[in-house]
Amino acid sequence: MTTWIAVFFLIFFGLLVWASVKSYSKNRSSDEFMLAGSSIGAFLGFLTFAAALFSAFTFMGMPDFFRNHGVGAWLFLAFSDGFMVFFILWFAYKLRAKAKLVGYKGISGMVATVFGNRLAGYLVFINAFVFLVPYVAIQIRGISIFLEASFPGMLPSWGWALGLVVIMLVYAQIGGLKAIVFSDAIQALILLVVIWIIGTVCLSKAGGLEGMFASLEAQNPELLSLPGPNGLFTKQFLIASLISIILIPVSQPQFTTRLVVMKDLKAVHKMAYAVGFFAILVILPTAFIGFYGALQYPEANTSDFLTSALLHDQAAPVAALAVVGLFAACLSTTNAQIFALGTEIRSLLRGEDKVVMNKTRYSLLAFTVIVLVFSTIMGNELALLAKVSFTGTSMISPIIFGAIVFKKPPKTLIYTSALAFFIFFLSVVGLIPSAFGTWRLDIILYIFLTLSSILIFSTHHENKQQS
Repeated sequence: MTTWIAVFFLIFFGLLVWASVKSYSKNRSSDEFMLAGSSIGAFLGFLTFAAALFSAFTFMGMPDFFRNHGVGAWLFLAFSDGFMVFFILWFAYKLRAKAKLVGYKGISGMVATVFGNRLAGYLVFINAFVFLVPYVAIQIRGISIFLEASFPGMLPSWGWALGLVVIMLVYAQIGGLKAIVFSDAIQALILLVVIWIIGTVCLSKAGGLEGMFASLEAQNPELLSLPGPNGLFTKQFLIASLISIILIPVSQPQFTTRLVVMKDLKAVHKMAYAVGFFAILVILPTAFIGFYGALQYPEANTSDFLTSALLHDQAAPVAALAVVGLFAACLSTTNAQIFALGTEIRSLLRGEDKVVMNKTRYSLLAFTVIVLVFSTIMGNELALLAKVSFTGTSMISPIIFGAIVFKKPPKTLIYTSALAFFIFFLSVVGLIPSAFGTWRLDIILYIFLTLSSILIFSTHHENKQQS
């Protein structure tokens, strides 16, 4: 397998070098570096959006989620992604219209400009930082424990993580967003091919579709119903997940920026439809892998299950491709998210372009170091940790909705969003409960944000944009 890994990595790194050279320009402006010249077409737009959305979390987190919690994982992600695709059609139209009107360097800067209040912009940035750093760390944590288990004795998990972030940082600094878009395209195609090969093998080993479900029914029938063997997929969990995933393009800057930098609205619409189709294609085989694990490795920990299902139970070329595919997925997604944080801090800075860009580059380095530290202390529940990230960033959605709907949005939106963000953060760090009686805190906060936003929006007519 080592030979196959070397061959595939040489091909992959060769493609990265090609992408960085193609993207590099000595005299490019900061907008060309950070926003790829705002000229991304439908095909590249679809692949970069899909790669940012479906990452190492999908490759590693979702199989383990299906293995432990059952068929409800499909409702948790695939069903929710379908709703998100239709929401993108409206949101992208409004976002791009406002960006054209006031300019766009990042969603934090745009919000600060529209509200006429820098506090609003800093709140959006702080929220993204607080919840994206752990999400990026999840990606690095996942691939590092996988590589450590796959190649015992070669490097500790922190060594694999360090190597990954160094490559990521150098690549981003050379090529900027355009290079990341190219690497996203490479990663998305690799991910789709690899996950279907492995999923098909696992399905075959489980006795085919009919045999797999018959075995699951006999061994652990709770995997085939809600709320699952661990009682996770309650109505409140699924509703909260649906809301948080639908709002990903609103509150996570790596997606918001991609909607703005595409060359026109028609390209955005094509991208959205393609992402919906891609979601079904990429999540389905993770169910096959997860249910195979439920039959063969029901008591194994995450690392042992993934190492067995993705490596030891596969032919050498497939296992090697899995290693490269996971590495590519992690590299692409973490790159996109850290770069998005850099874009956001740049959008809030003032001063000469060269000075701002230097500060932005230093911030990218600082974010990378912080993420590396977090990756060494994260847990292994990749899918649940990702869900916390989705929910956390969604708490400031009313601010962004206000910014794209109103000419002069009401500042009350800042305070209600800040309150929801603060309360949810306290629950994440364990200072307050995550549920009150039979009600989950995230559902309570969504109800509060929905009702308060309806009240604020309905009583703020005079500055509402005509569209």
